[in-house]
Amino acid sequence: MSAFLAPLAQTVAPAHPLLSFGPVAPELILVGTAIVLMLLDALLPTDDQEPAVFLSLAGVIGAAAWSLHLWFWKGPATVLGGTVATDRFTVFFRLVLLAVAAIGILLSYHYLDRAHEARGEYYPLLLFATAGMTLITAASDLIVVFLALEVLSLSLYLLTGFSFRRLASAEASMKYFLLGAFSSAFFLYGVALAYGASGTTNLARIGAKLSAQGGTSALALGAAGLLGVGFLFKVSAAPFHMWTPDAYQGAPTCVTAFMSAGTKVAAFAAFLRVFHVAFFSLASDWRPFIYVIAAVSIVVGSVLAIAQSNVKRMLAYSSVAHAGFVLVGFAAANQQGIQSAMFYLGAYAAMIIGAFGIVELVSVRGEASIGLESYTGLARRHPFAGAALAVFLLSLAGIPPTAGFIAKVAVFSAAIQTGLWPLVLLAVLASVVAAFFYIRVIVLMYMREPEPRPDDAAVLDRAMVNRLAILGPAVLTILFGILPGILFGVLRSASVIRF
Repeated sequence: MSAFLAPLAQTVAPAHPLLSFGPVAPELILVGTAIVLMLLDALLPTDDQEPAVFLSLAGVIGAAAWSLHLWFWKGPATVLGGTVATDRFTVFFRLVLLAVAAIGILLSYHYLDRAHEARGEYYPLLLFATAGMTLITAASDLIVVFLALEVLSLSLYLLTGFSFRRLASAEASMKYFLLGAFSSAFFLYGVALAYGASGTTNLARIGAKLSAQGGTSALALGAAGLLGVGFLFKVSAAPFHMWTPDAYQGAPTCVTAFMSAGTKVAAFAAFLRVFHVAFFSLASDWRPFIYVIAAVSIVVGSVLAIAQSNVKRMLAYSSVAHAGFVLVGFAAANQQGIQSAMFYLGAYAAMIIGAFGIVELVSVRGEASIGLESYTGLARRHPFAGAALAVFLLSLAGIPPTAGFIAKVAVFSAAIQTGLWPLVLLAVLASVVAAFFYIRVIVLMYMREPEPRPDDAAVLDRAMVNRLAILGPAVLTILFGILPGILFGVLRSASVIRF
């Protein structure tokens, strides 16, 4: 009887997707580490943050090691019912984000210790945000993209308002939350329209369905537009950048460093995947939109940064301009454009987190010294901080031999090959304008007499952990500027989004 019923059971048994959790192990490691930290803080509370720092770094290193293992993944292109991609595109961005998280943990240790604001929930929130960032780079379904986006966003809202002693921190958190919730509504409405246009939320199936339709669907265009608004808010592209200056200025500097690099890299990774997989058949429709947004972002960010006297706000508007530069490569809508945008994001992550690391180093008492005048004679007061910040600022300005110069050449080349030379011309002119506010800081550091700051020297000399965290990005900024082939060699296979 059992031999008779076996074939029948195989016939009527539902086909369930094979559950392979290996490709999401980095996220599981990060979330598991965050939960352990929360339990330890509840059961064994302590004012010493070193155990939390070491455990957080162990979780990040474990996730990075597993991500390297996934570089050689031989299994299916997607797992968990087609919701998570396993390609090298994901692995590359995971490694970038985990490196950002590791540096962010080191910067946070120095900042929280100096500001006397260390609390047990900080490092779990940072790990949850990192898990959301890495998951969104792997998401191949719009529902998973949205869930990952909310995980990273909710954690960042809390981290932005983490400083109870500063009203500006709470105000920045509230502004970020309100505008973030508004953008999430746009994104969710875009998911609904994408489902209406294709009958699925899977990126590959959406792309196949829209290609098979052979024409432009109003629902599909609406979906692309609303999803684009959601992503553009997260990457702080103009005119969706209104939250950026206030959030960057109000948040603790260690959070600003982590958020400025991590959020932009993660959101752009998901942006690239969604539009180059699900909506690639509509490229002729969304490319003009990206073209205009790129131009507006470059001009607005470059011009408004000149008027800033606060270094954190200056770098915030600078990030708006750099979002526009990445969109120049995005607008090329080809393999070279994806590769150039990925190089730009990797280089940008190194130079922006390093720049904010120096800002944290200079701000002697929490957020006390963040005006331009605080950088007067910095190179003489502390040669390491002055030299490192000069490297980062020159790279942000796109001056050789730094990674920023190679990154801009890459995105400009990709855009020119697709006929976007007017946009490239505008970007080049804006780069010349933007060089002013970067070089202005270098002039203050090297060509002005330092003001007497007795406590400043003592704090700078004791900040060994902070200096170690800054050294890595500085080396990479120079290395990728002199030997860009190292990173481009990795990107030749990582820029292929396979399904």
